[in-house]
Amino acid sequence: MKLNKHITLKHLLISNQKMIGIQFYPDKVIQALIKELPNPKWSKEFSMVYIINTKENLAKVFEKFRGVAWINGNSFFKEKPIRNNQPVDINWYRSRPKTTSYKYVPEAYLIKLELKRYALNTCKTYIIQFEKFINHYCDKDIVALSEEEIRSYLQHLISKNKSNSYLNQAINSIKFYYEVVMGMPNRFYSIERPRKQQQLPKVVSKEEIITMLKHTNNIKHRCIIGLLYSAGLRRSELLNLQLTDIDSKRMLIFIKNAKNNKDRYSLLSQTILKDLRIYYKQWKPKEYLFEGALGGRYSAESVAKIVRRASTKSGILRKITPQMLRHSFATHLLEDGTDIRYIQTLLGHNSTKTTEIYTQVALNNFKSIRNPLDLEKI
Repeated sequence: MKLNKHITLKHLLISNQKMIGIQFYPDKVIQALIKELPNPKWSKEFSMVYIINTKENLAKVFEKFRGVAWINGNSFFKEKPIRNNQPVDINWYRSRPKTTSYKYVPEAYLIKLELKRYALNTCKTYIIQFEKFINHYCDKDIVALSEEEIRSYLQHLISKNKSNSYLNQAINSIKFYYEVVMGMPNRFYSIERPRKQQQLPKVVSKEEIITMLKHTNNIKHRCIIGLLYSAGLRRSELLNLQLTDIDSKRMLIFIKNAKNNKDRYSLLSQTILKDLRIYYKQWKPKEYLFEGALGGRYSAESVAKIVRRASTKSGILRKITPQMLRHSFATHLLEDGTDIRYIQTLLGHNSTKTTEIYTQVALNNFKSIRNPLDLEKI
C-alpha cells in the first residue's frame, strides 16, 4: 500500500529536556492522531508539535501512524559505524594544566572520540574547535544553546574572515557534541554550511619530481618523496605503512584502514623498490616503514619539511606539499592514458566523480587545442 501522508521525527531540546519533534504538512487525519499521543505540545521556536522523548513515546508514534503515514525516523535509529582505526590516545588532553577561567570539553566528549576511534588529527581539531565555541559562550550552559546562538557564533567566525574549511570544522565539532555525545542526531538540521569551493588540484610536472629526487641525497628522504608520488599516497597512509605492507613479489603496496576505513593496493615502483632495499639495510626500521629517531611512526611535519626542502633545492619557486605529489600521480596516469576507473581504485576514491577532477588539469586535454592567436599570422 502506497502512503501519501508522511511525518518526520526530529530531536529537540526544550527546557533542557529531550523531546521528539513531529514535522508534517497540515492534514486533518495526522492532526487527529497527534492529539491521541501523550501530552502533545506546540513549539513556536521550532514550528512543530513535540512530545517527551522516551522509548515508550517513540514506540507509540510508530504504532499510531502505522499504515496511515510514512515515518522518517532515521534520526532516532541511524547509528554511524565505529571506525576501524587503531585506538587513539588523547589522555594528554585530560592531563593538560587547567585554569578556572577556561571551559574544557566535557569528559563525555573525549570518551565518545575514543569509542568512535576518530583519527588523532580529527580529535585535535574537534577538541580545539569545540572549546573555542563553548568559551565564546563562557557564561552559558552548553546543553541549552540554541540554533540561533550557534548561527551567531558562525557569523562571528565569518566576520574574522575564517575559511570555509575552518567553518566546517567548527560545525562538525559542535554537531558531534549534540548529535553523538548527547545522542540527538540531526538536532541542528537547519544550520547552514558554507558552499563547497571547487579548487583544482595543484600538480607538479614529471621533470620537476625527477629533479626533486635527484636533489635528495638522504636515502630515507628520497624513499618518502618517491613513494608519495609513485603510489599516490596520502601523507597519513605513508606514515602508517608497515614493513609487511611492501609486496615486492607482486610489486604492490598494501594500504590498510585508509580514508573511509578502506583497504586498497597501489603500485610499487621498481625504481623506488631499489631505493627501499638500500634504505632498509642502512636504517633497519623495526615496525613502521618510516620511523622516528626513538622508534614509532615518523612525524607528519617531518614529511612536509622533506618535500619542501627538496623542492627548494630543485629551484622550484612555488610551495610543494605531499598532497601535490599524490595529485601529480593521478594526473600523470591520466595523461598517459590510464583508465579513470583504475586511477579511482589506486587513489581509494569512492566514486569516479571525485577522480574526474583530474581531467581538468591533465595536459593531453589541452594539447590538441590550437590557440586562436597561433592560427593567425602576425
